[in-house]
Amino acid sequence: MANTRSAAKRARQTVKRSLHNRSVVTRLRTMQKTVRSEQTPNPEQIRALISAIDKAAKRGIIHENAANRRKARLNKALAAGAK
Repeated sequence: MANTRSAAKRARQTVKRSLHNRSVVTRLRTMQKTVRSEQTPNPEQIRALISAIDKAAKRGIIHENAANRRKARLNKALAAGAK
């Protein structure tokens, strides 16, 4: 239990933020699974996923290096699908 009012508020904010961040990560994971499960990757879906990854990294939900790694793999799949 928090000892001060400000600590209690910070605890409430942390719970609220962690719930939101978890939902964003879950949405990203679901989008990645749908893109990966298709035989021929849809370029529009890949671009939407890259945009979502960028937003999550910008807000600190996922690490910048993890975002770059995921985007590199998606771009690789996009290039392979274009050939």
